[in-house]
Amino acid sequence: MAPASFNSADVARRCAEKSDKNGDKILADVADKVIYLREKPASAADERNYKIKYAELLNPAQLEAVTHRDGPLLVVAGAGSGKTRTLIYRVARLIESGVPPGAILLLTFTRRASQEMLRRAEQLVGDRAGAVAGGTFHSFANLVLRRNGAAMGLKPNFTILDRSDMEDVVNLLRTRMGLGSRERRFPKKSTIAEAISMARNKRRVLEEEIELDFPHLIEHVTEILELAKSYENYKRERSLLDYDDLLYRLAELLEQHENVRRRLSETYRYIMIDEYQDTNLIQAELVRLLATAHRNVMAVGDDAQSIYSFRGANFRNIMDFPAIFPGAKIVKLEENYRSLQGILDVANEVIAHAGEKYTKALFTGRRGEFRPILVRAQDEHMQSRFVAQRILELREEGVELSEIAVLFRSSFHSFDLELELQRRDIPFIKRGGFKFIETAHIKDVLAHLRVIANPQDAVSWLRVLMLVKGIGHRSAERALESLIAADNLNPESAIAKLGAARGGSESGLKRLAAVIAALRREGQRPAEQIAMTIEYYLPVMREAYADDHPKRERDLEHFQNITERYRSLEQMLSDMALEPPTDSLDGVLAVESDDEYLTLSTIHSAKGLEWKVVFLIWAADGRFPGPQSVGDEEIEEERRLMYVASTRARDELYLSYPIYMFDRSFGYVMGRVSRFLEDVPANLLQTATLQEAEDPD
Repeated sequence: MAPASFNSADVARRCAEKSDKNGDKILADVADKVIYLREKPASAADERNYKIKYAELLNPAQLEAVTHRDGPLLVVAGAGSGKTRTLIYRVARLIESGVPPGAILLLTFTRRASQEMLRRAEQLVGDRAGAVAGGTFHSFANLVLRRNGAAMGLKPNFTILDRSDMEDVVNLLRTRMGLGSRERRFPKKSTIAEAISMARNKRRVLEEEIELDFPHLIEHVTEILELAKSYENYKRERSLLDYDDLLYRLAELLEQHENVRRRLSETYRYIMIDEYQDTNLIQAELVRLLATAHRNVMAVGDDAQSIYSFRGANFRNIMDFPAIFPGAKIVKLEENYRSLQGILDVANEVIAHAGEKYTKALFTGRRGEFRPILVRAQDEHMQSRFVAQRILELREEGVELSEIAVLFRSSFHSFDLELELQRRDIPFIKRGGFKFIETAHIKDVLAHLRVIANPQDAVSWLRVLMLVKGIGHRSAERALESLIAADNLNPESAIAKLGAARGGSESGLKRLAAVIAALRREGQRPAEQIAMTIEYYLPVMREAYADDHPKRERDLEHFQNITERYRSLEQMLSDMALEPPTDSLDGVLAVESDDEYLTLSTIHSAKGLEWKVVFLIWAADGRFPGPQSVGDEEIEEERRLMYVASTRARDELYLSYPIYMFDRSFGYVMGRVSRFLEDVPANLLQTATLQEAEDPD
């Protein structure tokens, strides 16, 4: 078959203009009490008294938010509308108005965000901004609890457990309770820790949280509740707090000790919260409690970018802000400084169909005629080839790889594309998930095929043998010598002999011998061998990874789909071995700092970022939204996810999906475009169907 050729020459020119990136920052430490000097807001005539010319530097909506003084304010900040700029200038405005910097509390979600904001505020008003209190919710809670926690019996020298520490404590207690024995399957420490954490973030009792979000753990609910109780006692006895405790105990302190609540509220007379749509119930409650004495709360966020419910974020927080703070002023930031209008038109159309929202329409003053393109590919591999080829064309046109991103709903959606990029020597990093060949279940399946291709592969044999119930590392190592020394043309006979000698593991080893024999039959395509291996492996995987086996099964389904195009097992295994750099930093596969690389990212990991050109792959129903998204709330969050993906692009946006998709139950099925794009008018989203180029004469 001739390589595909896709003509992209008709794409409109791209503008080089970059929008002002929204930075982030903060630090904090203030006295227990600040005397608040009430001053009247400056009138228009008094603007000349301000050093900063706000009206010249801000658009009308930003100016309205920045000059707001007292009372609750909700700033609904559309994507790329300069929300961070608005927060920074409001800090400066309050300080210039005479508000003591220590009376301002700025809460963000990352330390880097807070530090960057204060740095930029200092550039506007000088060192005074350094006295502004702030940081993340957790760092603020830590500071307050160390100073005021004695009121609730909390020692100021408490130790904070990170998630890994938390899991280790859970595991220790689980073992002590006899719940971690090999004879009995019990949820992993990470799963138990996640359930406990989510219950805290959502302010639910643990039993309710398990019923709603972890139903597969219900059979163990009694033991988990007992374990969770032991965990709480263990922490309190040893002055330990985990990350969730920081917020939970601060809320407890403010609710139960009015004198502390009043003192803190009088100290922090102006409260500002960034990314309010990402707050959970406890964080929203903390804001309400801290505003007891004044109601001067400015919440900045975008309901259309509320996409983290799986972390406990609550969409209702931003929607119910006017009800929690009656009389709240609402300001909408709709002028976008990032994207061309064609891209914004598609994003506006996607979110316009949301069931509940703050109505807004993004617009821009940027000039450019590019319209997003919906690309229909024959299958997944053609989709991958199109993306790779268009990326190479963009490089020829002068677009750097670092200005290009490929986004997807789930990490495994990029598996086939990763192989295509490797084949074309296009360097990339991946955000949001491991490379599929590094995940345990994919490595397990590959190990079975590697021993077929090379019976002397001791590492793969160890992995294969240890999947058999009753075979540990020591037993597998002892068996290796006889296996590798056996007739290489008949390794299954050695496995059978090993089974006869092992007694308790005999049945498992017989199954392994049978599948090895089946895999060695000649004339099979790699996809057929993969299918047999998966059929053998699924029961093993479901027991070994009982907590999240449905997700792993979807990974295997996509892996099988990838192998459909291979005719040679050796070629497939060779391709799988071509890995990019493996050093990992904050979930990103690292490359040399001077190297130029393409970004592959889940949409969740791409929020807050932007690129000149964005490809969104697998924009197909059943993939986006996925099959697990069935409830109205889940579908609405998936819609918001599509909006976030679309608004990451500055100059060009390509959305693609395969016409034929592989389904493990039904084989190949007809794909259709994501329901979120179905109603976008053709004049806003043009469609292109890829075809294989004919061989030249």
